[in-house]
Amino acid sequence: MASGICATLLRKVTSIIHESGQKCSQLPVLSVFSQPDRVPSRPYYADWKMLRDVKRRRLFKEYGVERRRINCIRKNTILPDELKEIADREIAAFPRDSCWIRQRNRCAITSRPRSVLPRWRLSRIVWRQVADANHMSGVQRSSW
Repeated sequence: MASGICATLLRKVTSIIHESGQKCSQLPVLSVFSQPDRVPSRPYYADWKMLRDVKRRRLFKEYGVERRRINCIRKNTILPDELKEIADREIAAFPRDSCWIRQRNRCAITSRPRSVLPRWRLSRIVWRQVADANHMSGVQRSSW
């Protein structure tokens, strides 16, 4: 849908340019819209633990809603025990890694599992290095 919006916007801009009599090559705005929208992807992960966590998050995204519904049936005190037993068997059939509790916040650079700042997805050590090097917008060293 985003590429359709960009194409529509590109057509409107080019029609306005042709009406004004300017050449398309003179406007730098068109180069932004002429390239397709690409999502940057990471070609590798820091280590195998991060890869395992990515797999767990993908499984949770796939099975999370259904798993929550069955859990509600399992923990309901009003429903008969036969339904609860069926729900127990269905929950046991899901992959273990599809449970949300098995996910772990990790640093996006080093894959460190502890003291990760969720806003930046960086551990405190990497965050400080990046902030000290002035590569993080909106973050300043305190001075008094």
